[in-house]
Amino acid sequence: MKILVVGGGGREHAIIRALKKSPQCTEIWCAPGNGGIAYDAICKDIKATDVDAMVAFAKEEGFDYAVVAQDDPLALGMVDALAKVGIPAFGPNAAAARIEASKVFSKNLMKKYGIPTAVYETFDNADAAMEYIRGQGKYPVVIKADGLALGKGVLICQDEAEAEAGLKEIMLDKKFGASGNHVVVEEFLTGPEVSVLSFCDGKTVIPMVSSMDHKRALDHDEGLNTGGMGTVAPNPYYTPEVADECMRTIFAPTVAAMQAEGCPFKGCLYFGLMLTPDGPKVIEYNCRFGDPEAQVVLPLLESDLLTVMQATTDGTLDKTPVKFSDGAAACVILASGGYPLAYEKGKEITGLTEGQLSGAADVTVYHAGTARKGDALVTAGGRVLGVTATAPDLASALKKAYAAAEQIHFDGVHKRSDIGARAMAAQNRR
Repeated sequence: MKILVVGGGGREHAIIRALKKSPQCTEIWCAPGNGGIAYDAICKDIKATDVDAMVAFAKEEGFDYAVVAQDDPLALGMVDALAKVGIPAFGPNAAAARIEASKVFSKNLMKKYGIPTAVYETFDNADAAMEYIRGQGKYPVVIKADGLALGKGVLICQDEAEAEAGLKEIMLDKKFGASGNHVVVEEFLTGPEVSVLSFCDGKTVIPMVSSMDHKRALDHDEGLNTGGMGTVAPNPYYTPEVADECMRTIFAPTVAAMQAEGCPFKGCLYFGLMLTPDGPKVIEYNCRFGDPEAQVVLPLLESDLLTVMQATTDGTLDKTPVKFSDGAAACVILASGGYPLAYEKGKEITGLTEGQLSGAADVTVYHAGTARKGDALVTAGGRVLGVTATAPDLASALKKAYAAAEQIHFDGVHKRSDIGARAMAAQNRR
């Protein structure tokens, strides 16, 4: 099969490396891809959000299957457009992608179907939103832009002044454009966070191994929010008992709710959960693999990813075995100095051979923001590389990932030194 993966970051690289293990996969392309992905796939420079150009290219090249990995093209209806030209794809159609593309849609869905989440209200007027926040008088309070905002449209405001500034930023200054026309204001939940990606075919939901993301730029969960500075899997807080409760109260009801609303979800449904004192609650849904969660979850998948993906498209997931290893995985992100604010690009990366660490068993380097400059590999983004290691246990995976990360260099490289520390502490307490 000839396959196209749409996107160009670490998540797409993780998907490509997993798909390449399938005996059915004979040729793999990535658009737009990046310098490091080009070692594993043929890259074509088409913007992931250019639906018309992407579909025309896919039709012209005669792809057998496509994987639309990024949120924006999913929300723009790329899966629908590919279907029209006869190319089956992994991912939800535009109607189902609203579960991520519109916070208002997803919160209203949870309210209607009794899926546990934070208490909230939605607003399209900044003054009315502020009046509600003052009336509640509870801080911190969470303000979310309705639409997609590169994972940055969520503000946690500690007091009234921060809430006013946040509403101004989102709704009046339009920092995230039209995404800020509507906002969700919700209560601040506390407890351990868990990410659970799941395969869905519209009726059946199969959760993948759980993971724990590390969003803050600096050690001890300090500094600015980022797209994610590292991940571990499995998440020790996600016990078999918690998993059963989530399936009963969140996963199965969400898939049934989407079906009842006439927009069955197919693809990867990401559940961002908070394990509160009142039980698991949904913080957010995503309509695709998380980044960098995919970089620890997919290396633990023992089943054939292409077969599983096709089952989500065909609606045959209930007849398809999905097996994960009992081991653990850890991913350490190497970022450009200054990320998530201003950073320089074009720094030469050393220590890699054809994009990977030679001789490092059970270690994969996923390329998030790299480019080729002649024979050299250089930085081209905020998050540059994800160094992932697998091992029988989390302590060994972390040790291996950090040892591998030490062998890779570029000017201004920044990484957290405490990825997995919380998970290890939780594991040791059990």
